[in-house]
Amino acid sequence: MNDWIFDAVIVAGGESPTAPQPLCILHSAPYVVCCDGAADHYIATGRVPNAIVGDGDSISTGNREKFAHLLHIITEQESNDQTKAVRFLIEKEMRRIAIVGATGKREDHTIGNISLLIEYARKGCDVRSFTDHGVFIPCNGTTTHKCCKGQQVSIFSITAKEMSADGLRYPIYDFNNWWQGTLNECTGEEFTINATGWYLLFISYLPKDL
Repeated sequence: MNDWIFDAVIVAGGESPTAPQPLCILHSAPYVVCCDGAADHYIATGRVPNAIVGDGDSISTGNREKFAHLLHIITEQESNDQTKAVRFLIEKEMRRIAIVGATGKREDHTIGNISLLIEYARKGCDVRSFTDHGVFIPCNGTTTHKCCKGQQVSIFSITAKEMSADGLRYPIYDFNNWWQGTLNECTGEEFTINATGWYLLFISYLPKDL
């Protein structure tokens, strides 16, 4: 299971997590921010977030009134609710951020939410997005990650150049399409991506974590 330390968890408005890994992240959260599109479902589980952030158009009227003291309405439409929640946490000096519920439902929203991880990292956040199948991690330059033999890894280049890897089954190179870095595999207990520039990692969970 994950041993990364985080300051807060954002519950985004995609499909609610069901796998043990994201649920463990969520249930152990020291501080929970719901995007307003996720608030109704989260509250229906018997839990109350520390804050609800968004443009306020997706939360039910009943919960909008009952939890008005937790609601932070941000009306501008240049950013999505996930980004508004990240900015809300940055203002509170919480920069180690886990996100759950960012994928599923509309595919365009899923791609947008995942790509935004790079923008959050550029703003100084240590952020990860946990799905029911693995975790997305934005990276810059050379990075090393713990893993287990046989664990699957996919690498998505954003601006990365001079790419190579240690500890992965297949060699990597300067990709010019997203599919080229998918479905690699760890050969030991850690792997290193050597690069200049930004890229996204997706590391699958181990079977015991599912």
